Amino acid sequence: MAEGAPVQMRGLEWIGSTKKDLLALPEEVVNVFGYALYLAQTGSKHDQAKPLRGFGSAGVLEVVEDRRGDTYRAVYTVQYAARVFVLHVFQKKSKSGIATPKPDLDLIRNRLKVAAKRAKELEDEQTKKH
Repeated sequence: MAEGAPVQMRGLEWIGSTKKDLLALPEEVVNVFGYALYLAQTGSKHDQAKPLRGFGSAGVLEVVEDRRGDTYRAVYTVQYAARVFVLHVFQKKSKSGIATPKPDLDLIRNRLKVAAKRAKELEDEQTKKH
C-alpha cells in the first residue's frame, strides 16, 4: 500500500449481544479485542488472531486473551466484503482444556448464519444502488 494512502475501513457489525458482552469484560481485555477488531476492519490481522477450529477456512477468527487467570475470547468473521461481523465474545469457563465448549460453538454457528444473511442483504442494497 502506498504511504499516506487512506486505509479502506470495513464496517463493524455486532451480532446478538456481542457488544454488551465485550463491554462487560475487564478494560485491558476490551482494549486487546477492540484493537484486533480495528485491525480486521483495515484488512490486517492481530498477532493473537487465529482461525477458529471447526470452521474450515481462516474466515472465522478467534482472539484469546488471558488476564489474571481468566481466559477471554472474541470470535469474528472477515469472510464478507461488506463488514467484519463480531460473532461471540465470552469468558471461557470450561475446565476441559483449550477446546471451545459446544454451547459456544453452537452459538457461533448460529450467529454466523445471521451474519451471512445480513451480508447478503447489504450486498443486495449495494447492487440496487449501482
